[in-house]
Amino acid sequence: MAMMIAVLFFQASQAESPSPEPESESVRDSSAQTTVIGEIELRKLNVFDLSNEDENNWLYRLANRLHMVTKDRVINGQLLFESGAEYDARLIEESERILRQNTYLYDANIETTLQQDGVVDVVVTTKDVWTLGPDLSLSRKGGENKSRFGIEEQNLFGRGQMMRFSHEENVDRRSNSFEFADRHLGHSWTSIFLQVADNSDGETNQLSLVRPFYALDARWTAGGRVLSNDGRDALYVLGAESAEYQRERELFTAFAGWSKGLRDGWARRWTAGIVYDDNQFSAVPVPTLPSAIPTDRKLVYPFLGFELLQDEFEITSNRDQIGKQEDFLLGARLTGSIGWAAESFGADRDALLYSATASRGFGSLNSKTLLLSASASGRLESGHSSNVLATIGARYYVTQSRKRLFFVALQGTAGLALDLDNPVQLGGDNGLRGYPLRYQTGDKNMLITIEQRYFTDWYPFRLARVGGAIFADVGRVWGRNPLGTEPLGWLKDVGFGLRLAPTRSSSNKMLHLDISFPLDGDPTIDSMQISLESKRSF
Repeated sequence: MAMMIAVLFFQASQAESPSPEPESESVRDSSAQTTVIGEIELRKLNVFDLSNEDENNWLYRLANRLHMVTKDRVINGQLLFESGAEYDARLIEESERILRQNTYLYDANIETTLQQDGVVDVVVTTKDVWTLGPDLSLSRKGGENKSRFGIEEQNLFGRGQMMRFSHEENVDRRSNSFEFADRHLGHSWTSIFLQVADNSDGETNQLSLVRPFYALDARWTAGGRVLSNDGRDALYVLGAESAEYQRERELFTAFAGWSKGLRDGWARRWTAGIVYDDNQFSAVPVPTLPSAIPTDRKLVYPFLGFELLQDEFEITSNRDQIGKQEDFLLGARLTGSIGWAAESFGADRDALLYSATASRGFGSLNSKTLLLSASASGRLESGHSSNVLATIGARYYVTQSRKRLFFVALQGTAGLALDLDNPVQLGGDNGLRGYPLRYQTGDKNMLITIEQRYFTDWYPFRLARVGGAIFADVGRVWGRNPLGTEPLGWLKDVGFGLRLAPTRSSSNKMLHLDISFPLDGDPTIDSMQISLESKRSF
């Protein structure tokens, strides 16, 4: 959390706006007269549409009866307009985006109709998903297995709250945890998240309470977070653990922010706060590997942050999801912060901390789109740079038809004087699908992904959409692994995969089954990698 030190200029290309679906006497684009909002009707659809004969069976009828549909006050509490207020098409569109962010809703649409008396009636249509069930997950990527089982509810009593009890096992640890989240605590815009986890190597406890800039025209934000974490971490060579250390972290942050709201299509926001971040490292109590112990860090600092956000969004489908509306920010977004840690504040050093991010979209999602992003962060200590990390990213979408999409992604990272616990890695867990996880470590990396995506109309049992991809990944790492090994140069893989996107559950994740073939690497890796995992997008 630190402040932006850069002034960035984006040359905005003329993005082609998607054509809105026709509405009866819609006023979405009307500015000829001042109108007011009249009746607001909520149409809340259950999990299955029983008017469709393919969904009208005893099992789906039972699911609808057992499911508690989202309560009216939860939906109404997320609308940026109310009856009797002046009509504003932008608030209608932004309310749709806010509703579609909820994991307990599959989709949300808002239709408007202009009546003869100049009043605009609004119909808000939402579609629920099944939110109560076992939290089951068995996945494999980068040659390692991960499992989770438990029970979760993403829409507790129809109130939009999440509660989860789970047991998870992965390459790092075993964990039993409880989580609770509510994005609209007490029907407000304040969100809360609570996690209590008992791990095989320690414990994790965290609580956050935040009132965000929930809308483009929101005027203030405030909040805080407390985190206590104790656990074992490892350093890797060729995907295998080779050294280890224990880390204890205590983090506290509190902040407040203000804005003049949306002005001429831009939102400018300022934040200020304080951070206490204490990281203590030691040898693992019962070691199984050689120790590699990072240097302790205790940073206590006030910070000032800034955000500049352009109101330019586009709605599409069959890009990163299957058969589902997707909201893309194509406008410019700049964020940054700067802070000063000092021994007089309780830190163990004097340091300037900074971070900055920038993103921008070009083109139209109806044809060709380029999404660019960049970020930088680090510390300046005693006149020297420390833990500097800079990244660039690009995603390029070429729409070939309703069912086919060509996709290219590039990600590059460069580090300087990195903390030992913050290595630059590349492997099966972060995009190089044909190789073990954390396969290569250094201080710089680059990854290029090429995919031909396919979106089918196959809808088995009307429970999940089906897609597929043929892909190739090319990447490499530069610099020396802290444990002394040299990088292997460019690594390549090719493969194909199946995608299943559930339409009736609240996981909001897509199942990936990928079979990939490494074309390089050392002789110890398998000639074929099979990965099964859940991800947020295609």
